[in-house]
Amino acid sequence: MNSPKPLLAISVSLLLISAVFGVLNGGKAKALRNDVATATSQRETAERQRQSAEKNIKDREAKVANEVTKIAGDESRIASAEAELVKTQSEKSDLQGKLQANEAQISELQKHVQEMTQTSANPNPGAPSVAELQAQLDDARKQLDSAEHEKTLIAEKMGPAREPARGPEVMVQRREPSFHPSVRGTVLAVNQAYNFVVLNLGNRQGLEPNAEMLVLRDTVIIGKIRISSVEPATSIGDILGNSLARGVQVQPGDTVIYAGSNS
Repeated sequence: MNSPKPLLAISVSLLLISAVFGVLNGGKAKALRNDVATATSQRETAERQRQSAEKNIKDREAKVANEVTKIAGDESRIASAEAELVKTQSEKSDLQGKLQANEAQISELQKHVQEMTQTSANPNPGAPSVAELQAQLDDARKQLDSAEHEKTLIAEKMGPAREPARGPEVMVQRREPSFHPSVRGTVLAVNQAYNFVVLNLGNRQGLEPNAEMLVLRDTVIIGKIRISSVEPATSIGDILGNSLARGVQVQPGDTVIYAGSNS
């Protein structure tokens, strides 16, 4: 009969071996768990770093995009300013051309008005009637006024640079006196056919259309005239026929004085 001692020894040996392997496996499992925890921590750290890097990249991209937009806006404003400068220079050149043409037109109209005045004062046989001449003269004056107004508008558009040049003209106009009753004038020419006279008084002395003038000869009043048109230095007046004595006619050299306004 076999003794139980060998079996017991074998069992104890197996238990010891199992315990040793258990201890070894427990140590390995703990080491593996530590490795897993370390790897997990490293992975989380790497993920946070990645997210932070991505955020920084996005911030830089947004900043670069803003800078690009700003540069594009600056370039657009520069291009717009350059275009506006070219446009302004072109408009100034056009206005200067218009101003020169306008001044030439004014000069031509003034010459035409002067010719019309001379024609009215000395009509030839077969010449247009005084009404026709007066209508032409009025039309020329209207054109002249329109040209002067356009010249003023052009000068204003050209800016303050031209204002000093206009200053003396404005000051002269402001200093221009109104017509004073004591101012005397002289009859330069008489047109008996059309019953009007030319005087050496004009709007420079403040004379205005519809003003009435007394005609004197040797300090004696011989008649009356009514101003129909006024130039800077001359004027035309209609002789009021009912104001003349029988057989008396107005002559060159007669004196005229202001009698009032019929406007």
